[in-house]
Amino acid sequence: MIPVPLYRDRSVAVLGLARSGIAVARALQAGGARTLCWDDLPAARAAARKLGFDVRRTEVEDRIVALVPSPGVPLSHPAVADAQGAGIEVVGDVELLWRTLPEPRYIVVTGTNGKSTTTALIGHLLRAAGERHVRVGGNLGTPALALNPIVGDGTFVLELSSYQLDLTLEATFDIAVLLNVAPDHLDRHKSMAAYVDAKRQIFRPGRLKTAVVGIDDAISRGVHDSLAKRGRLRVAAVTATGVSAEGISVADGILHEGGEPVCDLSQAATLPGPHNWQNAAAAYAAVRACGHAPEPLARALLDFPGLPHRMERIGSVDGIPVINDSKATNAEAAARAIACFDKVYWIAGGRPKKGGIDSLAPVLPRIAHAFLIGEAEDRFAETLEGRLPVTRCGTLDRAVAAALDAACRNGRHGTVVLFSPACASFDQFQNFEQRGDAFRALVPVDRAVAAGKASP
Repeated sequence: MIPVPLYRDRSVAVLGLARSGIAVARALQAGGARTLCWDDLPAARAAARKLGFDVRRTEVEDRIVALVPSPGVPLSHPAVADAQGAGIEVVGDVELLWRTLPEPRYIVVTGTNGKSTTTALIGHLLRAAGERHVRVGGNLGTPALALNPIVGDGTFVLELSSYQLDLTLEATFDIAVLLNVAPDHLDRHKSMAAYVDAKRQIFRPGRLKTAVVGIDDAISRGVHDSLAKRGRLRVAAVTATGVSAEGISVADGILHEGGEPVCDLSQAATLPGPHNWQNAAAAYAAVRACGHAPEPLARALLDFPGLPHRMERIGSVDGIPVINDSKATNAEAAARAIACFDKVYWIAGGRPKKGGIDSLAPVLPRIAHAFLIGEAEDRFAETLEGRLPVTRCGTLDRAVAAALDAACRNGRHGTVVLFSPACASFDQFQNFEQRGDAFRALVPVDRAVAAGKASP
């Protein structure tokens, strides 16, 4: 935990009491602030009270000097609007970390898809290059203020969602990575332009020295081109669509730097498919910008252990690989997963995102059968009707049983059972991690072989 002394002996409100909110409350208290906590969910309030926090709505007499909402709290929440109207600072946990510990290097990663893999991979590469003081977290795993402090030299590697970036006010970072941009979270941002603006905040001028930008989609390519016009800023382009004489590129799985081959990413078992090659190229570019030599980084790319719930091979049933990709919370992410395989028995559904799964059209021929669950079941079935076999399953346990049965009866070489929901988890689960854990538990352990990682 990182104590935040910025508000010593003053009152600060914390709104939202999930993992990041509790981490904020602990950090503020450790720094001497009087912390008042609130969550709209009774169960979250009860859990916080058990931890000893002062849980109640704030009043005028509390003289709050700052409000720290959790990233998932909408900025339209009445408490946020009230604070802004009263001139009270509304700030996020990443901003508080940056103000408290400005000395370390900050490498930050955003994008619609691939953030978690790229963030974890950057940490892996830094350690392989010999850096000792590396902290990895943010939107990935450990909340920013729950990380261990860094005294002196070291690097914070943080995954930042658009929600978190909306709550940074002054923070600027040393190396910032934008992987890609596709429609997502439009229920919160209201428009694609607002969503892109939130992402662009990662490139706020100040201490920023290097911008690493994927150029395989039109929006990100436009961001790259605008950044390239800035003076005194190194902008590294990343592409997985062919060799480039400049920047970092991947062609047929071969990673190149400045047109010269570095390593064969097709040999990295935990990084299957062009989308993961782009993630690897971006991570490599970020760590090369720190001054590290290419050779140890190339070796480390090939032994990356991967992340749970992200193209995670949890085992096989009767020789059919079973892949847990619960982190795929939108159609773009699911499309990237499906594209890695030839014959997919696909489990999908949950709380649908705006736009549904229309963007999956190019990969639908790879899907042998879809097994649908949750709130999206009927909507997805209508989209897929007449294009491929569909079974409405309702719940994950039924979908897993049906998909395994069908795959084992009809499968061939190249067949997989893939759980890549293309939806948020909140209709039936608390988060994608709980959903992925539930999927893992449903694969029959007496028939599953030792779990490796996904590979086409």
